[in-house]
Amino acid sequence: MRRGEIITAGILAVMSIYMMWKSTELDIFYIKGEGPGGGAWPFWLSGIMLICTVIIAVNAVRRVSPPSQSDEPVLDAEGRKMILQVFGGIFVFVALVGIVSMYGAMLLFLFYYLWFLGRHSLKLSLAISILTPTAFFFFFEALMRVTLPKGMSFTEPFFNWLNTIIY
Repeated sequence: MRRGEIITAGILAVMSIYMMWKSTELDIFYIKGEGPGGGAWPFWLSGIMLICTVIIAVNAVRRVSPPSQSDEPVLDAEGRKMILQVFGGIFVFVALVGIVSMYGAMLLFLFYYLWFLGRHSLKLSLAISILTPTAFFFFFEALMRVTLPKGMSFTEPFFNWLNTIIY
């Protein structure tokens, strides 16, 4: 477990540094009259992720985290099964973006993850699966003025209706 924790922290740290570097191709600070630059969110979120991975690695080296004190393997058979289920869900999510929109794919993925994998109640799974993409829609479309993929034309009437709420 300790080796897995350190390797994972290292991989995530490298990815964070790459994303920070790549984000600087766009403005990473606030642009007066426009809002955050195009690279601001990826840069600063990657910076936070880098700080977290450094803390994880330090704790693993010092052996203060439970995984770093364990001699168990990183993944057992159940863990490998769960990884396949999660990555399968992510694969389907990405495939569905062009068909049912980013928000529809998010709704379906959240429902799959909460209800099927998480074994949460149907009521909770539906509530979170519907409210989260709706909140994301208003955050990106109204506040950030960023249009995410809307999928095929059959989803357009729903987004047109949501846009009437914004404007």
